[in-house]
Amino acid sequence: MKTAFVTTEKLNEIINKFPTPFHLYDEKGIRENTRRLREAFSWNKGFREYFAVKATPNPYIMKILQEEGCGFDCASYNELILADKVGSKHVMFSSNATPDEDFILAYNNGAVINLDDFTHIEILDKLCGIPETICCRYNPGGEFCPGGENEISKKNIAMDVPGEAKYGFTKEQIIEGFKILKSKGTVNFGIHAFLASNTQTDEYYPVLSEQLFKLAVELKEKTGIAVSFVNLSGGIGIPAEPDKKPHDIIKIGQGVKERFEKIMTPAGLGETAIYTELGRFMLGPYGHLITKAIREKHIYREYIGVDACACDLMRPAIYKAYHHITVAGKEESPFDHIYDITGGLCENNDKFAVQRSLPKIDTGDILIIHDTGAHGYSMGYNYNGKLRSAEILLCADGSFKQIRRAETSKDYFATFDFSYEFKF
Repeated sequence: MKTAFVTTEKLNEIINKFPTPFHLYDEKGIRENTRRLREAFSWNKGFREYFAVKATPNPYIMKILQEEGCGFDCASYNELILADKVGSKHVMFSSNATPDEDFILAYNNGAVINLDDFTHIEILDKLCGIPETICCRYNPGGEFCPGGENEISKKNIAMDVPGEAKYGFTKEQIIEGFKILKSKGTVNFGIHAFLASNTQTDEYYPVLSEQLFKLAVELKEKTGIAVSFVNLSGGIGIPAEPDKKPHDIIKIGQGVKERFEKIMTPAGLGETAIYTELGRFMLGPYGHLITKAIREKHIYREYIGVDACACDLMRPAIYKAYHHITVAGKEESPFDHIYDITGGLCENNDKFAVQRSLPKIDTGDILIIHDTGAHGYSMGYNYNGKLRSAEILLCADGSFKQIRRAETSKDYFATFDFSYEFKF
């Protein structure tokens, strides 16, 4: 059974100061999880996690991760600014269909640019020149992990078919690209691939690493270039349902190590650093969306309306993603009622749960929606004129603080240019 990282008593204390809805983050859990990841890859002396900023773009959270040794993976101009504001010296820039100004800022800020396409070599060269350190994103084409004993079942993994995905170089392009980049002054090379999202198996990283390690060996043979780092990107998921076990990151790290020693070390690539760019794995379980039951409806189904909506967490609406729900203070009550838990948007998919067995919910009850620490607030929006909620940090010492205030109507209307006087 999933349990909340915050007690009902502490939750009531927070709500007395900051009204619902809000996203709540667990500093203690974030730090402990980051340390487990670092332990899992401690065998690689160059290892670094580059947190995927898009998952939770909040400087307070980023500062915690930075203190734990993480760098940042940025995908846009504003994410680069965030990483700079935090003061990070370790930034990867992974983008696609990249605007000129994004390339220029990444270059000027000293980020490691992860080129997504062969044509970007010439574009970057004309814009600002080719840096000494650079990375290229690889797309193997076809289907990921077809056949064999290492096949990853599609029922356990959310994936793109690489051959249909818009990302990366082909093998032929990356070989030619390395030769061109070397001729233009690049000294340190990296390779990167992201082939799956929210995987539910411990085998994803080991199997992916094997593909990239074999590519690294082939690149050395055909270009004479020994890659400096291999970036496994993200894709390790988190278990949503309460009966599922979390991934064993120590086992995952060992699986990558076994393939590293089998493929990389004999090829003279034993000093190559391993990077990861995890988002959901890093923060997903360490965030809750806290919301209050404000209405109930009894028609063909039993509905509980809450003060949060899909604008606060859109994953259930667009992916039908499962997010566990705890009714604060009723953890030991029988789950003898079946509800749809809904927000107030004018859309019928604005539901956090559909036909979910839960304890009896009364108006005023506080609901804890689990696993919202990544791709929760960051995917928020303003449909129906809804305002994005606050973000609160539950500190490791038990105190709490607001790390982003809730939006106001003034924020919502700030970008309009009214031709007449309009006051709020």
